[in-house]
Amino acid sequence: MLILAFESSCDETSVSVVEITGGCFTVKSNMIASQIETHRLYGGVVPEIASRAHIEAISQLTYDALETAGVTMSDIDTVAVTANPGLIGALLVGVNFAKALAAAYVKPLIPVDHIKGHVAACYLTENGDVPKPPFIALAASGGHTGIYLVRSYTEFTEIGTTRDDAIGESFDKIGRIIGIPYPAGRGFDELAREGFILATGKEEGFYQAYPKSDAYRSPDYPLPSPALRDGSLDFSFSGLKTAAINLLNKFEMTKRELSRPLFAAKYTYMAVEAVASQLEAALLKYPSCDLSVSGGVAANSHLRARLAEVTKKLGRRLFIPPISLCGDNAAMIAAAAYYNAEAGIFADSSLNASASDSITRQ
Repeated sequence: MLILAFESSCDETSVSVVEITGGCFTVKSNMIASQIETHRLYGGVVPEIASRAHIEAISQLTYDALETAGVTMSDIDTVAVTANPGLIGALLVGVNFAKALAAAYVKPLIPVDHIKGHVAACYLTENGDVPKPPFIALAASGGHTGIYLVRSYTEFTEIGTTRDDAIGESFDKIGRIIGIPYPAGRGFDELAREGFILATGKEEGFYQAYPKSDAYRSPDYPLPSPALRDGSLDFSFSGLKTAAINLLNKFEMTKRELSRPLFAAKYTYMAVEAVASQLEAALLKYPSCDLSVSGGVAANSHLRARLAEVTKKLGRRLFIPPISLCGDNAAMIAAAAYYNAEAGIFADSSLNASASDSITRQ
């Protein structure tokens, strides 16, 4: 099966051709037009600008994806598109373009939930070594932080979520204040590493040594855990973000010098440990499940290493896509679409975009 897939839920237009043979995926092309440089001027995504940029990019990107894959529309078996959730204007560009293309070439149309697309990035391996349902999935990005019980490749149940900011959003907002360009993920990761080494004096094993350091125990950087302790698997990254903003304001008002690396290390540690603790609780609750981690924040080196420790301790497997597939891309949408097709989930010309998630809460 050859799937032509579209992703336009936020600030990256992506078109991909993926071939599926015997349940194994081969990414023939995965074209991405990023808008980062444009939105960096504003410190975050401007929805109207994003929508216009998708309109400008999507047609040429489709030609490029087909040419790179060495196929034509007559070779394509089905068209897939992100239908929800995301920025509504951005989603509408992809949905309407995919609908028109499917109608013009008489191809089946498959709608895909963006969250399920992120999880499906873990399926994009040619050796077939993928998580098998049921498993626990974390989707963590600038717009989403959710923990899901994946009952089948198409049936998800949300078992934990952020009640306010997403983890990536909190990194972006605090990063902007301390001078890390948008998107702040990579810069925050590197600055935190510098802080961990500074706090521990170790070039390796610094994360494990950090809680015993004077910097961690210092009253200069009091930050709360975003993991809620109410019996749920939920988070509140807004609480961590607000505490950080108040702390930074206090440093400014008292004219004290802020150690950006030590601050970034403490902020990163609190965020990563919150995710690790909630995922460990989820894995203990569902003892037969492995863990998949996807989304832009899955590229964070400290999170990847910490979750590797958690799964090793519990005797579970950890599946994380390569960094190139952690961000928004259409290849992951094609992977999710394959399982939708297997389950008979198709759409017609009445398909509409939705800003809301379609995954139900447990």
